Amino acid sequence: MHNTDDLGFANLDICRQERTGYPEVIYFAGKTTAQSLEIIKKMRGAGVPVFGTRAQDELAATVLREYPDARYDGDAKTISIGEFVPQSERRGLVLVAAAGTSDLRTAKEAYNTAEFFGSNVKLLCDIGIAGIHRIFDHIDEIKQARVIIAAAGMEGALAGVLAGLVRAPVIALPTSVGYGVAQGGIAALLSMLSSCAPGIACVNIDNGFGAGYMANMINRMGGELPR
Repeated sequence: MHNTDDLGFANLDICRQERTGYPEVIYFAGKTTAQSLEIIKKMRGAGVPVFGTRAQDELAATVLREYPDARYDGDAKTISIGEFVPQSERRGLVLVAAAGTSDLRTAKEAYNTAEFFGSNVKLLCDIGIAGIHRIFDHIDEIKQARVIIAAAGMEGALAGVLAGLVRAPVIALPTSVGYGVAQGGIAALLSMLSSCAPGIACVNIDNGFGAGYMANMINRMGGELPR
């Protein structure tokens, strides 16, 4: 129940899935290629599926040589090896809405996370409020979602707009996109935290993983789909 695997530079929580229902996830940023490979080897040896974030192309190329079944998304910088939930057993619908193409990297990190952990996921890109009619072009799809992730930089208004249109909970995902006073996502974060629309929860700037993980947990709790 509390078994760990001490590698010296990392102490792997091999039994996390037994406690929480989900395996440990690797944050590749700041780790060497050798460290990353050793962690992956230990996890796969214990039968644990691998999902990792913030992987750079050089690391991914090495992992793909060692594990031909690995999947790397060069936009989102995620790596996965093995399946946690087979595609036939994915549930519900998490909708990831990216305000602009510049928000896509963070949005895709959220998408890949929610999908890996067991949700059906749909991505809508470039539906920000600067051309608000684009939201209404997809309103029927949006209303089918059990959970919505709104990824936006600049002033971060997309989350509040969506929360005012649907029954589903909205996870606001501020991104570091924007000029000057956007302050690397601070403006979007504060706007999302200050939204007058109820039904919004907010994760940290560029934390696509956190948004996707939480969205999946809510989605897989079940219940009726929004109408």
